[in-house]
Amino acid sequence: MKTFSASHKTVFVVDHCPYMAESCRQQVEFDMLMKNRTQGIIPLAPVSKSLWTCAVECSLEYCRILYDIYPTKKLVNYIVSDSEFHILNSWKQEDQNIQELMSALAAVGPPNPREDPECCSILHGLVSAVEALCKITEYQHEARTAMMDMADRVSNRGRIICITNAKSDTHVRMLEDCVQETILEQNKLAAGSDRLMQIQQCELVLIHTYPSGDDTLVSDRPRKEISPFLTSEVHSVRAGRHLASKLNILVQQHFDLASTTITNIPMKEEQHANTSANYDVELLHHKDAHMEFIKSGDLHPPGSNSRDSSLKETVTLKWCTPRTNSVELHFCTGAYRISPVDVNSRPSSCLTNFLLNGRSVLLEQPRKSGSKVISHMLSSHGGEIFLHVLSSTRSTLEDPPSISEGCGGRVTDYRITDFGEFMRENRLTPFTDSKHLEAPDKVPLERAKDQLERHTRYWPMIISQTTIFNMQAVVPLASLIVKESLTEDDVLTCQKTIYNLVDMERKNDPLPISTVGTRGKGPKRDEQYRIMWNEVETLVRAHIGSTDRHQRVLDCILACRSKPPEEEERKKRGRKREDKEDKAEKNGKDAEAEKTWQESERLKGALDREKEESIEAEVIKDSPDSPEPLNKKPRLAMEEIQPVEKAKGPVSLFTLWTNRINAANSRKHQEFAGRLSSVNNKVELYQHLKEENGVDTHENGKATR
Repeated sequence: MKTFSASHKTVFVVDHCPYMAESCRQQVEFDMLMKNRTQGIIPLAPVSKSLWTCAVECSLEYCRILYDIYPTKKLVNYIVSDSEFHILNSWKQEDQNIQELMSALAAVGPPNPREDPECCSILHGLVSAVEALCKITEYQHEARTAMMDMADRVSNRGRIICITNAKSDTHVRMLEDCVQETILEQNKLAAGSDRLMQIQQCELVLIHTYPSGDDTLVSDRPRKEISPFLTSEVHSVRAGRHLASKLNILVQQHFDLASTTITNIPMKEEQHANTSANYDVELLHHKDAHMEFIKSGDLHPPGSNSRDSSLKETVTLKWCTPRTNSVELHFCTGAYRISPVDVNSRPSSCLTNFLLNGRSVLLEQPRKSGSKVISHMLSSHGGEIFLHVLSSTRSTLEDPPSISEGCGGRVTDYRITDFGEFMRENRLTPFTDSKHLEAPDKVPLERAKDQLERHTRYWPMIISQTTIFNMQAVVPLASLIVKESLTEDDVLTCQKTIYNLVDMERKNDPLPISTVGTRGKGPKRDEQYRIMWNEVETLVRAHIGSTDRHQRVLDCILACRSKPPEEEERKKRGRKREDKEDKAEKNGKDAEAEKTWQESERLKGALDREKEESIEAEVIKDSPDSPEPLNKKPRLAMEEIQPVEKAKGPVSLFTLWTNRINAANSRKHQEFAGRLSSVNNKVELYQHLKEENGVDTHENGKATR
């Protein structure tokens, strides 16, 4: 649906009844020459505006701000209501200017206090406002014409702002009921007419204005839904500056505006040309000019304040020394039209003239500490003043940051080369000749969007997330399957690619599987091909809805994936062989570890045996029949010692090193003859004494008497 918001149409209905001629009771000093007045001259009495004058001034100020910031597509229809309604302008773009409205209001004149109040009513204007909302604007007509058969999808919404002096809350409800009934009637008429449009949504803003000093008879009420097509809100405001402030707040709410105050503007005094003073100027603009503040969470920097109401907030920016060189370029992220709040004040006039003369002014954020940050710039283009948003962060004109510093985190394997090729395949070029269109019912832009959609149905961004896009053998299939329609040659090429993949699997060729982030050798060859076939099937399935030939490609893949029994048996034998190789490799590692445990136990047994032999040698030396034993070096033959039991637990580095040193030392001398003739690592000592003396010996070799 072509959406036109409620801000597209705004109808002002201003009460012109006799009671609007009453004074607002806010006095304005008319005689400004207070100091140099000649004696004897009576000063002029202050004047007071009427309710009508206040309503006209405030509504025109609303329109001025709207026209300054939105020169087009935001339309106002002005209606005056007394004994009948008076439409002062139309929805045409040429009628949308302040001069047109002021000339029409001058022709209407002030309300006549002597006119019969019973003959006057604001209802005439409200009924006319609903009728005006049903009329088609130029922009709506263009949208309806462009959409042809779907013209009913163009929306019609609007807003009615009524400024009147209501009698009570009951009177306000009566006005709301009148608007609701009129919308129902006009929608019935619009349903059978080509020149009218039904109202889908209407916002009614009722502003009750009354003189200062009087008690209000109407209470404020926030926005309330009266019916599915009508919402209403009520504002009770004193006339004069209070009404002007309320309309200023409403124009910001209705058109997404924000306020910025330029402070410390140096300006020469009129009386003293050699001196200057600092002034402030408040500007209105689109709220997107403060988007950088919103993103950084610094929407209200130091110096921001709220004035007149908590609803009206302004961001304060400090004046910098203006740049004399207007050719200097600044990195700008946005430009928005501005409108001074107090357009007739001397500071606003001086600032406007200064900028229209081709000067530019930089604006900085007030900071209590640290270096200044220049965030905005004021400059004029074609007679209109714009507030430029300058980037205070890293500029895109500088060296680009590393791709690993983006939102994806520390990712370094993006398919950058493939993405460049993808961009080249989806470039847009100007197309002006509509005679050579292949599909006349489809605009080239829409065809380009469809192509982009097809190319991105399945497109992994990271190398480690894909297998087939890393294989040169799959390139013909991947480039053809994304086409809107396939030829017979294309289908044959795709099938040939699939058969090549089957042949690679039969030969057990390696695949470019990424092992980033995985431990060990990665998936087995059989698992790699399963992953590859799943990805090929996913790619083709994303495009099977295009034509029947796409479906034939998918059928070929499914047929190749359902392998015959002998192929499955061959695969099973291959898996068993891989498992056996892995098991053998694992057993080799276990045998090496077992050998280390055995060497550790042999060393431990040798040390224990050496200790026992040293004790026996001491006992035998104390015997008078025992000769002096020979000094022997300890012999540690690790190869001959059998472990008592299988070692358990880890082996320390010290133990491994000791085993190595002992093994090296054992090969440097001749083995002890007794150990060579031992049985179960035990040998009977001093057997020649037994033979000579006939002494009985125990099994352990010790002599007894």
